[in-house]
Amino acid sequence: MAMIITVLEAHVDPASQGALHAAYGAAAQDALPAGLVRSTLSHATDDPTLWRIETVWESREALEAMRRLGTPRGILIFRAAGAEPTVSVFAVTMILSPPRGAA
Repeated sequence: MAMIITVLEAHVDPASQGALHAAYGAAAQDALPAGLVRSTLSHATDDPTLWRIETVWESREALEAMRRLGTPRGILIFRAAGAEPTVSVFAVTMILSPPRGAA
């Protein structure tokens, strides 16, 4: 089974970025969906209004199981900041990681 990456992106008004951080932080306090490997919140360095939530899922099945529960949390996080994200889904085909113990 291939891992899956979901990418949610939206432009968030600077006045609403605190709400975005708060909603993302609140999500970390709740139980995470089964199959979630990692999630990050970031913004573009050349456009601080462009924000992204990138989430790695252990499989397509894990993603689909989460989606069956209702509106995905990442979409709700952006909506809490007054933004509607675009959603992209990618299948992981290769992973490059430094060897364990490498600096």
